[in-house]
Amino acid sequence: MDKLAIAFLASNNGTSFRMVNEAIRANTVNAAVVVLISNRASSAALAYAEANGIPSFHIPTRDREADADKQLRDTLIAYGAEMVVLSGYLKKLGPLALAAFEGRILNVHPGLLPKYGGLGMYGRRVHQAVLDNRETETGATIHLVDGEYDHGRTVATTTVQIHPDDSVLSLEQRVMAAECNLFTDLIRRISMGELRLPL
Repeated sequence: MDKLAIAFLASNNGTSFRMVNEAIRANTVNAAVVVLISNRASSAALAYAEANGIPSFHIPTRDREADADKQLRDTLIAYGAEMVVLSGYLKKLGPLALAAFEGRILNVHPGLLPKYGGLGMYGRRVHQAVLDNRETETGATIHLVDGEYDHGRTVATTTVQIHPDDSVLSLEQRVMAAECNLFTDLIRRISMGELRLPL
């Protein structure tokens, strides 16, 4: 069976990108990371990609959204990406990339959607909001990416119980572990043909 060709987009650490790549190296996922793209030249994800022999590119987006959209789309196509995964990528995708990979772009959000999504709701801000609202559970949501933040159809979700003594940091660590497991399992299912692209 051919390996599923995955491209990752990351702004910072790219935690789920790293986790999926480690699963590929351990032969638990039948896929290959074909390219990593970041909008930040200093992102740790770029350094990780370079250290692991993964083709990587810095495509800045500030004040050049249309050019970046075309460059992103063209790079993804050039490297044969079948699926695109946002791993903490904090910029909206443009219309060219969205159209070229419709139903094939996935994002993982560190909270339960739609309640804890939208503009400005990312990373520790989500966990702080969950704690401020005295929720008893949170989770992670994988959804298809469209032209709005955290808006596309939900593909998979998992819940994480909130402990009375949880801090933003402790909650972040448990949700991150849950989202990495959720994403790795989803990609495994797609790579085995249990789920077919476009989703």
